[in-house]
Amino acid sequence: MTSSLQKLDVAELQRRVQDVYRQVAEQPHQSYHFEMGRKLALRLGYPTELLDQVPTDAVESFAGVGYFLDLAAPRTSERVLDLGSGSGTDSFATATLVGPAGTVTGVDMTPAQLAKADRLRTRAHLHHVQFVDGQIERLPLPDGSYDLVISNGVINLSADKAAVFAEAARVLAPGGRLAIADIVSTRPLAASITCNAELWAACIGGAAQIDNYLSTIETAGLRIETRRENSAYAFLSGSARGATETYGIKSISLLAVKP
Repeated sequence: MTSSLQKLDVAELQRRVQDVYRQVAEQPHQSYHFEMGRKLALRLGYPTELLDQVPTDAVESFAGVGYFLDLAAPRTSERVLDLGSGSGTDSFATATLVGPAGTVTGVDMTPAQLAKADRLRTRAHLHHVQFVDGQIERLPLPDGSYDLVISNGVINLSADKAAVFAEAARVLAPGGRLAIADIVSTRPLAASITCNAELWAACIGGAAQIDNYLSTIETAGLRIETRRENSAYAFLSGSARGATETYGIKSISLLAVKP
C-alpha cells in the first residue's frame, strides 16, 4: 500500500461511494461527474438489440465506462459473476447471452443498488440471476465457482485492487475469463487526488497507473490476452476533465484468462 493510500480514509471512501451510487440508483437523471444511461451505453458499443432486452430502469442507472461483452463472449450455460453490479445492466445483458441454463450473480455493497436490481430481476422473472450483498475485495463465494467474471467501472473505486484481482482469480475455474472495463491513468496521481474521497467516488481518485494496474492482474495469476482504449468515454464536470488531461486518465477494456 502506498503512502497516499495510507492517508486515505477508506471507511470515508466507502461511505462516499455508497452515497454517490445510492443517488445513481434512485436519481439517475441528476447531474454527476460522469454520464449515465442508454445514450452512453450505445456510444460505448452496447448493441441496441442487447440493450432492448435489459430492463429500462436498469439502463437508466447505467454508469459503466466501456463495453467488454464482445471480449467476454459469454457462452450458453456459463456461470458469470459481476463485480459491482449496480442496478444490473451488465448482469441482465449477460443473462440474456448465457440463457436460462446459465447463471449470473451480481455482487454490490450499496443497498439501494441491490434493492433496485433485485426488484427488476423479480419483475422480469429472471430466475437465473441473483444479487448478493458483499465487497469485491472479500467475495462471499466459493473457489472455482465461475467461468466468467465481469466488472464495469468499479475496480478503480477499490483501495485494494490487488485483493480484488486475487479474489477474481480465486473464484474463477481453470480456463475462466476476466473481462472488464475500468478507469486507469497514464501517470501516477498526486496525493491531493488519491486522498480525496469525492474524486474516488467520481472514478478518478482511484485510477491506478496503467502499468501497475496490468501488473496487479498478472500477479493475481491471470494472463492478459486483449486490451483496448475506450475513446468514446469522457467525464462531464470541469474538475474531472482537468484531472483527466493532467494525468492521462482514460477508460480501457481488457480480457484476461486464468491458466
